[in-house]
Amino acid sequence: MAKNTICLWYERDAEEAARFYAKTFPDSSVGAVHRAPADYPDGKAGDVWTIEFTVMGVSCIGLNGGPRFTHSEAFSFQIATETQEETDRYWNAIVDNGGQESQCGWCKDKWGISWQITPQALTDALAKGGDAAKRAFEAMMPMTKINVAAIEAAVIG
Repeated sequence: MAKNTICLWYERDAEEAARFYAKTFPDSSVGAVHRAPADYPDGKAGDVWTIEFTVMGVSCIGLNGGPRFTHSEAFSFQIATETQEETDRYWNAIVDNGGQESQCGWCKDKWGISWQITPQALTDALAKGGDAAKRAFEAMMPMTKINVAAIEAAVIG
């Protein structure tokens, strides 16, 4: 087990979420599934209590803790992409699996976890500074999924 692991609280679907992430993102996998040794407030003995998984090399644990806590945009996975096709693939996988679009490259999966699907072209454009960064930023603001061609056109002016 990694020394630093992100623990994500799910109402009851941690295993389903972990398996979805593992099939959607490279360098992702599902590890040990731990079952509750006894009844607990939101589950029974034998229910999946925690599941170890990795998302693009980041160690995580999913905890089926019940409805007590919900996710917010204060935490998100930021996934860097190289092409529009890669951006589309991850975005569509999340949104088409019961997720929801937001803005500026953010979306939320059906379990409430926020994702930033961020093309490298956007990161590079913003790092340029000056007018090019301003144009890229202004082009990005009304977008939901990032359009790489539109960002690149904005940088050129």
